[in-house]
Amino acid sequence: MKLVIAEKPSVAQSLAAVLGAKEREQGYLQGNGYVVSWCVGHLIGLAAADAYDARYSNWCYEDLPIIPKVWKYAVAPDKKEQYEVLVSLMNRPDVESLVCATDAGREGELIFRLVYDHAGCQKPIERLWISSMEDTAIREGFESLRPGRDYDLLYEAALCRAKADWMVGISGTRLFSTLYRKTLNIGRVMTPTLALVVEREAAISNFKKEKFYTVVLDCGKFTAVSDRCENRKAADHLASACSTQAAVVKRVERKQKSTQLPKLYDLTSLQRDGNRLFGYTAQQVLDYAQALYEKKLLTYPRTDSNYLTEDMKDTIAGLCELAASALPFAIPTFTVDAGRVINNAKVSDHHALLPTRQVKSTDLAALPAGERNILTLVTVRLLCAVGEKQSYEDTVAVLDCGGTSFTAKGRVITVPGFKAVEQAHLSSLKKKPEDDTKDEDAKALPPLTEGQTFERVKAAVKEGTTSPPKHFTDVIHFESRQWKYSERKGAG
Repeated sequence: MKLVIAEKPSVAQSLAAVLGAKEREQGYLQGNGYVVSWCVGHLIGLAAADAYDARYSNWCYEDLPIIPKVWKYAVAPDKKEQYEVLVSLMNRPDVESLVCATDAGREGELIFRLVYDHAGCQKPIERLWISSMEDTAIREGFESLRPGRDYDLLYEAALCRAKADWMVGISGTRLFSTLYRKTLNIGRVMTPTLALVVEREAAISNFKKEKFYTVVLDCGKFTAVSDRCENRKAADHLASACSTQAAVVKRVERKQKSTQLPKLYDLTSLQRDGNRLFGYTAQQVLDYAQALYEKKLLTYPRTDSNYLTEDMKDTIAGLCELAASALPFAIPTFTVDAGRVINNAKVSDHHALLPTRQVKSTDLAALPAGERNILTLVTVRLLCAVGEKQSYEDTVAVLDCGGTSFTAKGRVITVPGFKAVEQAHLSSLKKKPEDDTKDEDAKALPPLTEGQTFERVKAAVKEGTTSPPKHFTDVIHFESRQWKYSERKGAG
């Protein structure tokens, strides 16, 4: 018999259904040569400080730092019953080996290994490593189980992270709490994050708005804008000097450009867009994605890759067709170039987020709103990432009026490309499309030629104000330079 240990009951049930383990027992299922059980998140954790020495029950400055020489572990009191089920299963004579089927990532590895080690089990381990909960993916995963030792370093990395959190949290919190005589929680990630927020709030509080002025020429079918003026008086003087005068086109530049295709989602970029479009927090997006994963509608959510592997290339076109037909709004004709998202070198543990083929047979309207929105985001991003670039022509015209230069900008879309799919999605949400250009830049200019003159133009002063930095939200936080750096270094 093989003992398969999943991270949670719902996943265990999905695995058991594929494996044919249909006999339900207290805390596990069995049958067809398998016993399938589960953890309930972390069953084992690092022991509290007073487990090392009773004096640590009191917070004293003199005891710091607390750095265990030999680490101790403890069973979570509310999960002891399931832990004992797992221990008894590990000790069953007919169980010859174990399959680690917790989430295929650093934390999932830690959840299983802590139970395995704490139970004193020494039976061989194999690792189930899959990125989808679809039945076919589960079958293929069990047909190609990997040696558990291949993931020893992943376990060590997770354990190192947990110990670092413990030492910084325990010693740091006690240090500052005793110094300031009130509880001040310190965390390895929490504290630098708080520092970023405080720094941003200080910048907002100290910001002083400043007015600036430009002069806008009305040339009939388009407008042209001056550079910023030093003050209102200078702007009024320029407007007065140009009003009813002639404006002459001095230079016209036209450039063919294209908008780069977006990458497939990793977890961070999905969280960013979930916040931007729906106001979801990072945790909400993860929860929705995890729920979709367990419902076999989404691939593994905790991925840091934006690419797919070469062996997936031939399946992408079919997946796109299925996904497009499942969306609750009409999709314009789109092209599929799977090669754009293939890069073996940029896929480590898991490939980018994808909808599964099961979306075709799923009533998306029946899903909770949050899950439906996240699944739609991932599906639309797939179609955009393998689609065609948007092509456009940008025009910049420089006009002279009264010896001062004014600039007019325009844009003409020549090939909508992936933006048409994106726009269809935004329209279904009743949201305006977001564009990197200002509204006035996106309008088409009339045909202009050098030397062309516009008589008796109207001139007006336009007032603007500088803007303070924005308050942090999850999305802005993810985009901050410091957070990107810490993320690359594995802070999370």
